[in-house]
Amino acid sequence: MIGMGDGSCPYKFNFEPSTFKVGDTVSYRVPSLGEFPFAAEIRAVYDDYIEISDYGEPEKCLRATRESHPVVADADALS
Repeated sequence: MIGMGDGSCPYKFNFEPSTFKVGDTVSYRVPSLGEFPFAAEIRAVYDDYIEISDYGEPEKCLRATRESHPVVADADALS
């Protein structure tokens, strides 16, 4: 298709929780929205969770689980 580039994803995702670091891009999900993926940048890494900011709302900080596809609570994501 014209204007679609080569079809590759513009993000380089990190799916390995043990290597998460500030600045990495992760694909996260929100339970009430099913398996729809969102892209976010990691702002902070802790032993059992991470803090992320969605590329669509970079000023908003969200707490997410520390797993290959982090989960953000509905109350946090949809407020």
